[in-house]
Amino acid sequence: MEVDFSKIRVIGFDADDTLWVNETYFREAEEEFTSLLEHYETKNKIDQELFRTEINNLDLYGYGIKSFTLSMIESALDLSNNKVSQTTLSKILDLGKRMIAHPVELLDDVEEVLRTLSEKYRLIVLTKGDLLDQERKLERSGLSRYFHHVEVLSDKKELNYKNLLDHLEIDIEEFLMVGNSLKSDILPILALGAKAVHVPFHTTWAHEEVDPDSHENNHLTVNGIKELLQYL
Repeated sequence: MEVDFSKIRVIGFDADDTLWVNETYFREAEEEFTSLLEHYETKNKIDQELFRTEINNLDLYGYGIKSFTLSMIESALDLSNNKVSQTTLSKILDLGKRMIAHPVELLDDVEEVLRTLSEKYRLIVLTKGDLLDQERKLERSGLSRYFHHVEVLSDKKELNYKNLLDHLEIDIEEFLMVGNSLKSDILPILALGAKAVHVPFHTTWAHEEVDPDSHENNHLTVNGIKELLQYL
């Protein structure tokens, strides 16, 4: 669709699965978790229990690997009726630690796009998750030099965005958000009256999925982040 970006001065980028790979590692960890608990329940039941626990814990722990690890431990205890071994719990903790220590894998063309856009626009990172983990990933990525500001939000709803844009004195009409999640990166921004570009990632956490027919398609969707350069 045609979107007018002529007034844009500031571009916000989501981080996980927009700048670098993230959800893939969660799916791999879930597979390992299922294998560790397979003698207690079916794979489908284990997946459902873990997802239910994650959602129930969001208000307590927020998003990120640490929250995910705590939810795996809680799920293991529930699924085993508190009979899970200390060895298995240690393996679950190791899963979380390995995820945190995983090298940052940039998505295709990300650095080229940021380098080009930073010459014309003010770029900021707007992501959610664990503060320490996101700061660590940004540092490892080598991308921090392209950004004027980095903000790790507890959640990405309309009010979170509005408060931050007000704090940074960014005019709604001059702001563009780029991200992979319709629920977190696109719809809240559109509701505020700003512009948004959806860059789909091949894997999406179930909590971030939305019905494509439940909202107006008044944003731009691109096949890859490099396509942004055709519009900006």
